[in-house]
Amino acid sequence: MSAAQPDAAARPARAPHPPARPAAQAPPMDLDALITDPETRILVCCGAGGVGKTTTSAALALAAAEAGRTVVVLTIDPARRLAQSLGLEELDNEPRRVDVPGVPGELHAMMLDMKRTFDDVVVAHSTPERAEQILANPFYQSLSSSFAGTQEYMAMEKLGQLRATNRWDLIIVDTPPSRSALDFLDAPNRMSRFLDGTMIRLLTAPARAGGRVGLRFASAGFMFFSKIISKILGGQLLRDISAFVAALDTMFGGFRERANATYELLRRPGTWFVVVATPEPDALREASYFVDRLSAEGMPLAGLVVNRTHPPATTALSATRAEGAAEEVLEADGPDAELAAAALRVHSERMVLAAREQHMADRFTSAHPEVAVRTVPAAAGDVHDLDGLRTMGAELTGADADTPTGTPRTRILPARRG
Repeated sequence: MSAAQPDAAARPARAPHPPARPAAQAPPMDLDALITDPETRILVCCGAGGVGKTTTSAALALAAAEAGRTVVVLTIDPARRLAQSLGLEELDNEPRRVDVPGVPGELHAMMLDMKRTFDDVVVAHSTPERAEQILANPFYQSLSSSFAGTQEYMAMEKLGQLRATNRWDLIIVDTPPSRSALDFLDAPNRMSRFLDGTMIRLLTAPARAGGRVGLRFASAGFMFFSKIISKILGGQLLRDISAFVAALDTMFGGFRERANATYELLRRPGTWFVVVATPEPDALREASYFVDRLSAEGMPLAGLVVNRTHPPATTALSATRAEGAAEEVLEADGPDAELAAAALRVHSERMVLAAREQHMADRFTSAHPEVAVRTVPAAAGDVHDLDGLRTMGAELTGADADTPTGTPRTRILPARRG
């Protein structure tokens, strides 16, 4: 041993490796307590498109009606799956009662018709003559049918109307399917920004200007502006927009007022947001963005529903052991060996899939450890009737540990121990 090397006995003992820490575990979400609490008046189901928001909304509404509450579920889904699930031929812009025998509460359902809702707003907040002008305007007809953000804004408008009637003690909203889960929260401010935009102010300048001097100045500015914009939009469209804005001018304040009122309604006690996702990277990434936005806006978050999970029938047999057992069964060449081996391999594949889904759910929980979670197994087929909704409702509202394998409903697989 050279002099430059210290004696091994003199070196400090190396600290042992710390034990492996289990992944962060999410708190459980008690949806049964949430929907049966009389203080809960609005429940908003939101998330990316295609994750099961409509079915989740309907299942929670049915469960609440079975608990004795008077519920209306508002869907924005144009695919009419909600109507089929509830045994109705169709839904429209007015709530329809769903016949559920033996239920102590009441269940109503409706599907947003954004143009009809916009028409109702125009009629309710303007004179008959002004309403007739607006409804007949070609630009309004296009705006009310296809303008970006109109669907989301009208969903908020309809929510405000339903809450104002005080007819239902629970309103469940299935938000519009969109590529960005933030559209629903942005809708009121987007509509307000549109009404306050530069183009709108220019178009309303002649009507708002006071006195002859102001009128001449506004008209000159408008003529200069119209010559430029006419080349882009076309003269007829510009005239339609100008006529629409002039007729709508007296309603601008009402739009802003209701947008702000509905936005504040979403922040009040008694309103809860439930984010719905599937155990897929894109859906959970969208859910993560939405959770961050809700937190930033001070919106009340109930938690995350991880829908369409694939828990195994048992967690006592790992994927590796199941594969090994399948090989042993085939080597033994006993009766029904191939069938038994196939069953073991199916279980192995299910364990691998469940582990992948749990890993993605754990990544979400690591980023948002305070967010409560409820996992819901995938149904064998499409949910298309009340029995299917009732089954899903039981998964959503069942006791956390009441599962066939004993795995808490916050998880797909049991938590690993350190």
